[in-house]
Amino acid sequence: MGVGVSIDDVRAITADLERSYEVVVRDRVKFRVGRIVYLALSRDETMMGFAFPKDQRAGLVAGEPHKFLLPKPGDMRYQWAVVRLSAIDEVELRELVEEAWSMVVPKKLRSAYFAGRGVPDDPR
Repeated sequence: MGVGVSIDDVRAITADLERSYEVVVRDRVKFRVGRIVYLALSRDETMMGFAFPKDQRAGLVAGEPHKFLLPKPGDMRYQWAVVRLSAIDEVELRELVEEAWSMVVPKKLRSAYFAGRGVPDDPR
């Protein structure tokens, strides 16, 4: 599998996530559950912000700085990180999208989804 994914790959994954829907806000594609944004693409669709635990963010970026970035200073207060879509493959994308989605849905829904995929419980 080659490296580099697109918005179409993101859409294919989010299509299977219950309660997830796509919106366009100020010319940017975002994915929400209810009113909570869990994914947001840059205007040029080369980077994707995603829900991610604040306490693990520094380690994520330090471990793979060619892939991951810290959010803009104004977004540092949120549970958020950023990835370069050209630096990941579809397997990594699926993991990031599913984990971001799992942060914003009820635990019961999260557990049912991962159990259906053969994962015994919430992967976090």
